[in-house]
Amino acid sequence: MISFCSFSKEYHVAKNGSDSNEGSSGRPVQTISAAVKLAYPGDTITVHTGTYREWVNPLRGGNSDSNRIVYRAALGEKVQIKGSEVVTGWKRVQNGVWKVILPNSFFGDYNPYKDSINGDWFIDRGRLHHTGEVFFNGKSLFEKETLAKVLNPVAMQEIKDVQSSLSTWYCESDEKNTTIWANFQGEDPNKALVEITTRRTCFYPQKPGINYITISGFSISQAATQWAAPTAEQVGMVATHWNKGWIIENNIISDSKCNGITLGKERSTGHNVWTTDKENVNRDGNIHYIEVIFNVVRNNWNKEMIGSHIVRNNRIFNCEQTGICGSMGAVFSTIENNHIYNIWVKRQFDGAEISGIKFHAPIDVTIRKNKIHDSARGIWLDWMTQGTRVSRNLFYNNAKQDLWLEVNHGPYIVDNNIFLSSEAINNQSDGGAYIHNLIQGVVVVRPDLNRFTPYFLPHSIDVKGLTTIFGGDDRVYNNLFIGNDKPERTHGLEAYNTAKLPVWIENNVYCNHAKPSLKDLMPGNYSAYNPDIKLVELGDETFLHITFDQELSSQKGKMITTDLLGKAKVSKALFENPDGTVLAIDTDYFGNSRTADKIFAGPFANVKPGKVVLKVW
Repeated sequence: MISFCSFSKEYHVAKNGSDSNEGSSGRPVQTISAAVKLAYPGDTITVHTGTYREWVNPLRGGNSDSNRIVYRAALGEKVQIKGSEVVTGWKRVQNGVWKVILPNSFFGDYNPYKDSINGDWFIDRGRLHHTGEVFFNGKSLFEKETLAKVLNPVAMQEIKDVQSSLSTWYCESDEKNTTIWANFQGEDPNKALVEITTRRTCFYPQKPGINYITISGFSISQAATQWAAPTAEQVGMVATHWNKGWIIENNIISDSKCNGITLGKERSTGHNVWTTDKENVNRDGNIHYIEVIFNVVRNNWNKEMIGSHIVRNNRIFNCEQTGICGSMGAVFSTIENNHIYNIWVKRQFDGAEISGIKFHAPIDVTIRKNKIHDSARGIWLDWMTQGTRVSRNLFYNNAKQDLWLEVNHGPYIVDNNIFLSSEAINNQSDGGAYIHNLIQGVVVVRPDLNRFTPYFLPHSIDVKGLTTIFGGDDRVYNNLFIGNDKPERTHGLEAYNTAKLPVWIENNVYCNHAKPSLKDLMPGNYSAYNPDIKLVELGDETFLHITFDQELSSQKGKMITTDLLGKAKVSKALFENPDGTVLAIDTDYFGNSRTADKIFAGPFANVKPGKVVLKVW
């Protein structure tokens, strides 16, 4: 039998090409969209140097993991895909403010300056927010709700880059034109690069059923993305649209109005059902989402059709909702080695879906070796986290929590991570295992008796039942807790003192005023000892400075395996690998082996006394 791959072709895209060409290296097409029409399973689309301002809407996908359609930037070449257009012809107004008038025909069938951000769990803070955005030399300006606030801007003191908030814009649209005013802080926009977002997305198939696509090596930016509630169609700047087997790798993804990458839900099973349900205004979002889940179950939500994506080695930043999100579409996926930062830094709007990574129903998902910082939250796993492993990630400088587990029943595993933000973990779930982590921030443990959320048969998306969160049923082994001398919040595990369900807490080490739980067995209590942790960033590299004393390095734990962890109480599923094999936490943050006679608390296998500097990214 002859393989389809025997007939695979490579199509080339270049700015000096023509869409009437056949796409060979000598006669390339000019747009990626033209190459889309040519590519079939097994083919590769190679894009050469340049900026491509278009929405890539794949018409076909691959047939299998080994027979996919690959979109790639040519090796060593800078290729940008942008959801924006360049705007010139700005006219000076006053006070350093300029304006431009654009005919509505400039925007085609979508005008982001007539479209506003909205959706379930979105908080507008009492004003309108358009999906459009204005960029000056690559940096986004702050939208204001009145022209007066552009003419006389006031700095936002609550954000990190206070000065940047003085660069502002405002828009008005009528039947014929759209007018944009912008305060460029004394700069002449006609002598600079000014871009405005004009497309909803940069890479998104308009219909489901487009599987096995690879996107590699691009810089993708500046799309007018919409709020992606878990009850809505989720369209990020790069979005899979309810498909299977995508690989999104080695890209730079930045400057999305809301979301960078979405691995999420499609529209037919519900689109912002809570805010649009006028007949049942008193029903809360919890009930609406449960109805959506069962709509999805009836819409081919299964391992053969959905998920199994790989998102790796990407740099994702300057997105105001999430770096990566997905409701039910990320099942069986791997998210690894991504650098995610500057999420929700402008803080002009708020809502319950804002995080570096935000997943609903991450079933058998692996999230490992990511660096996530300067975000609202680092990772937020909300509803239906089962069979998931969060491992070997670095978190710091996140505003709310490094990790929030909300209304899940487990089993899930959190191991070998470094948590350095002021609040490390918000545990509003049952059935978790927290193993060999370094935890400098506060740990919160709380029940939720008001929401019934689903759990599943092991390693599947067959709903087994629904119940509430009592709090507990957790395993906490071999962690290193580091507190501080500030009395307002307690560091350590005292939050487990009131857990209703049984907990298993053993061989954890507590330093610098961190305190064990009353349920802790064999704690290593070194309250007076300060390991003097410091994180240092040098370019793209990050170093952890830490001091271990002799006693701390002699504190031994035990090897953590499936046999020790047992089953989660509600789902009755084992703590094991996604493929059903036995789990052993026998390697550390760096991948170094642990041996049964040398099990130290924390994420590092080879602990030696004294001050050490560890390259953690």
